[in-house]
Amino acid sequence: MVRSWIFYSACILIAAGCGTEQQGVEETDNAAEAENEDVQVEEEADNESEENTDEEAENIAEEKTDDETNSGEGNGDLAENNSAEEEHEAEDGAPPEPAGELSIHFIDVGQADATLFSHEYDGEAYHVLFDTGDWNRSDALHYLQEQQVDELQVMIGSHPHADHIGQMDKILESGIAVEEVWMSGDEATSDTFLRVMDAIERHVPVYDEPRAGDSFDIGALQVDVLHPAELTGDLHDGSLTVHVTYGDVSVLLTGDAEDSAEQMMLNRDEDVEADILQLGHHGSDTSTTQPFLEAVDPETAIYSAGAANSYGHPHDEVLQRVEDHGADVYGTDVNGTIIVTTDGETYELETEKDGEPEAAPEEEADTANETGDETAPADGCININEADSEQLEEIVHIGPERATELIEKRPFSSLEELEQINGIAAGRLADIKEEGLACVP
Repeated sequence: MVRSWIFYSACILIAAGCGTEQQGVEETDNAAEAENEDVQVEEEADNESEENTDEEAENIAEEKTDDETNSGEGNGDLAENNSAEEEHEAEDGAPPEPAGELSIHFIDVGQADATLFSHEYDGEAYHVLFDTGDWNRSDALHYLQEQQVDELQVMIGSHPHADHIGQMDKILESGIAVEEVWMSGDEATSDTFLRVMDAIERHVPVYDEPRAGDSFDIGALQVDVLHPAELTGDLHDGSLTVHVTYGDVSVLLTGDAEDSAEQMMLNRDEDVEADILQLGHHGSDTSTTQPFLEAVDPETAIYSAGAANSYGHPHDEVLQRVEDHGADVYGTDVNGTIIVTTDGETYELETEKDGEPEAAPEEEADTANETGDETAPADGCININEADSEQLEEIVHIGPERATELIEKRPFSSLEELEQINGIAAGRLADIKEEGLACVP
């Protein structure tokens, strides 16, 4: 399945508007209908044939079709373009021609993922966001706002863990317009997942769960879905994997897909080859197997991980494997936000900070599960300005009533301001600070 999205401007079919000249057609009841811009070409030809010869009607239909193709007439919104030219491109698999420069932002969102694709095409700005950062932060949202992104054509959640869809609801509630959301179709029981699905239902006109083989043109981007072909119930292995092409430059993002998912793609003979690979599962040794790495054959590898994270990401064996393959490696933990710019022929990479990726010491790693359960806060911190009542109640001395009062009185600039909450004085504040769960990032 190929869908091509292009913004159209409405055009009223009068002689001065679209250049379609009337050809001696007498005014009848059907003439008014023929002047309506939404009338189908075939219907207009049939109506006008009552006052014209069959040859004249055929000429009018051909002339109208040409005008619509050239003017890009449509419904004024994101819509499928069914022009003969676009259908031909879909059949031969040719991606759209690059127009200007594409920027790819691997956003530093700590132990989480968020990647933004931005470019202009046919005079319109196009933005696609793949994953949205962690639930207890707002850095992905803030980055979009700093980049003056006021609309996303597509927002993708690779899988329903809180470090990948964590800020999706915040983005939807922020006023940034989102035309379409893609999810894997797997479900979770976390508060984050429930909030996200509720926000999608309230704010998003189109929701999709694409599958391997689906292909989409978004502006000048060609986005091919390589995985999953079907769900297995494993949230990691159900991660949406997309191959994004801009001219001759391509990027592969796999979410938290692990070795079994990588093997599924190889078994299906998916075209995984890409210039830039985002290392799966934050650079974990569960992903980026040798056979998969060889099939992708990247020049550049980028991972997203938090500095000194408790998972030990990226793992040393993965870094060594990628470096032995000859790819340059960058990570958000040491390089901050990483921006790739390309004209569709070559690309350049810029980092926020200098640094050499390296594995966390083994003694710092643990076996924590990435379940998306917010009762075990990521990075050991509950942001009192953003957490919901249930999360706040995990903090010592914060029960339901104090959680409600805290939410009513926030934002707070420091933990000391918690003394504004009824029943929290210096002693209880000291306990809260000693526990270390509450924070104001």
